[in-house]
Amino acid sequence: MQNVQPTEVPAGAQLIDVRENDEWATVHAQGATHIPMSEITGRIQEIDPDRDIYVICHSGGRSAQVCQYLEHALGWDVINVEGGTNQWEADGLPVIRN
Repeated sequence: MQNVQPTEVPAGAQLIDVRENDEWATVHAQGATHIPMSEITGRIQEIDPDRDIYVICHSGGRSAQVCQYLEHALGWDVINVEGGTNQWEADGLPVIRN
């Protein structure tokens, strides 16, 4: 699993936010796709394995767990966004706030 800082995520990247619904509803990275960690196995078809897969959560812990699952169970190369949405917002990257 590769780790990157939020500022290293390219514009238009496939960014999967694995936080729960209430977290997503509060704030999320602009352009992210919401697939809660608890729903990953049932919604795996929503992730394109032919594109780079960036995974983000609140601070980097859950996204790392999802990355490990995707790598071990499916053999996908995935990229964990360190610092998560907290760091994304702190870095001044675009967010959607409800």
